[in-house]
Amino acid sequence: MSAAGQTHRVAIEGGVSFDLPPGEDTLLRAALRAGVGLPHECSVGGCGACRFELVAGELQTLWPQAPGLSERDRKRGKHLACQSRPVGDCTIRVRCDDSYRPVVAPVRQTARLLARRALSPDMSEFTVQVSAGATFRPGQYALLYPLGTVGARAYSMSNLPGADGVWQFIVRRVPGGAGSAALFDTVAVGDALPLDGPYGHAHLRDDNDRDIVCIAGGSGLAPMLSIARGVLAQAAGTRRVRFFHGVRTQADLGSTQVLDGLAGDRLSSTVVLSSPEAQPAWTGRTGFIHEEVERALAPDLARFEFYFAGPPPMVQAVQEVLMLRHRVPFEQIHFDRFF
Repeated sequence: MSAAGQTHRVAIEGGVSFDLPPGEDTLLRAALRAGVGLPHECSVGGCGACRFELVAGELQTLWPQAPGLSERDRKRGKHLACQSRPVGDCTIRVRCDDSYRPVVAPVRQTARLLARRALSPDMSEFTVQVSAGATFRPGQYALLYPLGTVGARAYSMSNLPGADGVWQFIVRRVPGGAGSAALFDTVAVGDALPLDGPYGHAHLRDDNDRDIVCIAGGSGLAPMLSIARGVLAQAAGTRRVRFFHGVRTQADLGSTQVLDGLAGDRLSSTVVLSSPEAQPAWTGRTGFIHEEVERALAPDLARFEFYFAGPPPMVQAVQEVLMLRHRVPFEQIHFDRFF
């Protein structure tokens, strides 16, 4: 909590200032709630996009070993806005950008777990509800605070916003992960679960009529479902969706069943299995998902708008295919990095 329960003033050198009220907000979340375009991506210490320099004042560091900072960054006095909490007025040095201003102001509220549904041996769909409406853009994520754990976990929504206050997430159980273990093993239906959101830049854009390509790996399925649902929900829409879902083994194919609810003449889906050697009965596409996307859509990939989410190696491979090999304009590529 802020020192002595006081509101602190954070000044950006050469720019705007904003208040950080008493409570649990980090510097990043207070900036975003104030509408300040402070650079960020994952919001939980993994990507390093929210690095800044402290010019004056004092900070509390919530996660000193956060992987978003290298040893070189630490020696140079860098900090992560998502892991920093001022203990007094301070001045920071960071280059803000209006593209990072939230399209929907994030709100911290209390949700309750309504249901948990297994999709595969290590992935489940979690449905929670808040008292207010569920306000977000398709493709965004929220921060959950599982009971008994320290810090936030970022999970993308798989449903569409609505007045019913329902938020749905597809979560993968991470070996040794305290957050996912709590959600799978400790949090029970009816339990309260703090929720903060929405966040994220890889949300559905409606400023063009290009057809959409959704590329999902693992639990990256959630935001891609939301994107596809958002496009298909547009009653007068003509944009088509090409959906590519990559899974590892045939045991993971249960998660692909959620695609059945997206059936329609404006959607086509392809499931790609990356480890077919142990599954000789599989007759569908095999290999890496970025290779299948290139095989199916080349040579004119620039005619599409791309959204993708998944493990970092997959995200990196897709970027290389799109930007380096096929020169897809950067403004047609949308993703958030998670680690």
